[in-house]
Amino acid sequence: MDPKDQALEVWGEFACFSRPELKVERFSYPVITPSAARAIYDAIYCKPSEFRWQVTRIEICGPPRYVALRRNEVKDKAPVKTIGDWMSGKREPEPLWADGDRDLLGNDMKGRTQRQTMALKDVRYRLHAHVSPWPGFEDRLQAFEAQFRRRAAKGKCIYQPYFGCREFPAYFELVEPDAPPAQTVALDADLGLMLYDVFDLSRPGTNQSKPSISLFRAKVENGVLVVPEYGSPEVIKSLEVHA
Repeated sequence: MDPKDQALEVWGEFACFSRPELKVERFSYPVITPSAARAIYDAIYCKPSEFRWQVTRIEICGPPRYVALRRNEVKDKAPVKTIGDWMSGKREPEPLWADGDRDLLGNDMKGRTQRQTMALKDVRYRLHAHVSPWPGFEDRLQAFEAQFRRRAAKGKCIYQPYFGCREFPAYFELVEPDAPPAQTVALDADLGLMLYDVFDLSRPGTNQSKPSISLFRAKVENGVLVVPEYGSPEVIKSLEVHA
């Protein structure tokens, strides 16, 4: 049985889909990336060991508009093992100071840095994706789809979906795939190489999976970005990121 198209209308006040080649300043793609779209579906319902989401189509419901923001970002983060020790009570939690004087930090260095962000504002998209079960779970396809639709229809999510950055929440509504969007934009653009995903989608992922960048040639025609299957030769893969 073929998977059914699951459509969401998503919107928010701000969004930032950062280009991976820009390490310091954040500059958003003009359109949501397949990776960010997949993450929205994952936030509503996911079972990484049993299936993944395949984004197929992105409809742009408003013209891309940029806004310049300056954001404070912390320089350091607590190691995963340290956080585990805090949670288990093996160590007393210690704060990561974002700011302070020499008495608090032991030096004059600040734990934060200001970065310029070119973000998008007032974004709205209609996303299309389908469940892609991993081998051995094909017979549960209908159950996965039904569970997703029940959760999305009631506005339930595992965590708040977001547009690229966690401080940019994404709001969603389950819609019928064939229903026309509330508004559309007649946009034609060749966006060049766009980030497809940051993980290897050819196999189930784990908490220890290394990032693996993939790209594709993104072309928007009449406000629609068609996303190829991950296994397609149109997707450039194996750009592994080493920490």
